[in-house]
Amino acid sequence: MTIRKSKVFWIVGSIFTLTFAVLFIIRLGILDRILSRPRTLSMESINAVSERDTWMNIFQNERKIGFSHTQFHTETTGYRLTEAVHMRINTMGMIQDISLKTKSWLNPDFTLKELDFEINSGRFSFSVRGSVDGNTLQVTTESAGSSRGLAIPIKDKLYLFNGIMDAIAATDLKPGNKYTFNIFDPASMGQAAVIVEIIGEELVEIRGFNQLATKISLNFKGVSQLAWIGKEGEVVKEKGLLGISLIKSDRKEALGGLAIESSQDLTRIVSVASNIPLENVEALDLLKVKIQGIPSKNVQLQGGRQTFKEQVLTVQKEALSDLAADLKPENLATLEKIFLKPGPFIQSDHQKIRDLAQEILEDAPDATPLKKAEKLLNWVHTHIEKRPVLSLPDALSTLENRVGDCNEHAVLLAALGRAAGIPTRIEAGMVYLKGRFYYHAWNLMYLGQWVTADSLFGQLPADVSHLRFATGSPSQQLDLMGVIGKVQLTVIQ
Repeated sequence: MTIRKSKVFWIVGSIFTLTFAVLFIIRLGILDRILSRPRTLSMESINAVSERDTWMNIFQNERKIGFSHTQFHTETTGYRLTEAVHMRINTMGMIQDISLKTKSWLNPDFTLKELDFEINSGRFSFSVRGSVDGNTLQVTTESAGSSRGLAIPIKDKLYLFNGIMDAIAATDLKPGNKYTFNIFDPASMGQAAVIVEIIGEELVEIRGFNQLATKISLNFKGVSQLAWIGKEGEVVKEKGLLGISLIKSDRKEALGGLAIESSQDLTRIVSVASNIPLENVEALDLLKVKIQGIPSKNVQLQGGRQTFKEQVLTVQKEALSDLAADLKPENLATLEKIFLKPGPFIQSDHQKIRDLAQEILEDAPDATPLKKAEKLLNWVHTHIEKRPVLSLPDALSTLENRVGDCNEHAVLLAALGRAAGIPTRIEAGMVYLKGRFYYHAWNLMYLGQWVTADSLFGQLPADVSHLRFATGSPSQQLDLMGVIGKVQLTVIQ
């Protein structure tokens, strides 16, 4: 008995990764709701599987926005799973097509052996190739014609999203059984737990016919999703975040009928209306907002310019006095040194990035860290076209294409800052714009103390309507999915 992967999480996660709603760092709040520790799979519990070829329609609130095609093959050493996903996405009123392709080789217990992941959208492309070597995942990323190797320690038995439902379907679908999987997500280069629970059988309508299927619940990053497994062991329906659903189809139906208007504007859907208009936000020194609807322990509201007490978040704009006259690496603390290092999306050690940072600062070799940060920020603000793009945001691709939304601005400024010796990290949360709070990403730069910087808006420090929910690096960028659609904001002062 076999089944294709559960794709709603991956698709929704990709949407957030690829649009400016990229968010990161919440530490597995889903585990708080699990009373007993779910089991892991063993070879003894896995039944025989068979090959298949599956087509699915992708909908958002009953409007078709794409399709997927999955092929599952058995091999002498395990399984080969290939998947192609095409979607037409609306972000900030701009309609764009995006294609994602994943080819993976799995062991007999469905754990990951090798993967080949690629994403393409317009001028942007990004690929990840990797293989498991003992307790390490050896990965090579490629973007803008540049390759980078990375060794990722494996926390536990490693799976891909497009393998866990196959693994579940190969077991006895006994109601009440729970399983936990350590997932590697190639779109964020991070690992996280997915909890799967078998609920039981129920009737579900598929293409006008009712059929008996086994209902499965999945929990990932605080988000719940449902899937239904038919009698032949194939997923017939999935339903998850943002009204995204997948329904079993055939090839002809899947390839046809993609609406020109695509999805609803995802940035608008996940935004939050403000109870009062905020006038001249850049002039404000302080903002108080009551935050409800989400557990405060799952977001990073406390620290830096933010204080959080009794559901009230107070944001105080930083003063730019008493900053460092210079930054010497040997005098930096461990945290600051971490954010001087390059990463798979922040290629601060690449020669193009280093040369650009030097060029921007060539007329100010003895400037203070603040002056250097301002020059770097102004260059990004001026030279990167402000337009939503569907891409995995990385500094090299942003530099080559000279276009992007807040994610692209943030990763490029992070890379330039680190190349110039300024510790720079990425923050994410919400920002006020025209009566609503939208999900947004910006930077935090160490200038003797940490100061917010927004190169999309051209602000240093960033205005106080930037409400930080997370701070860190893009490797955890799917972790705030559990916050989406739950945040309630009330401006108090």
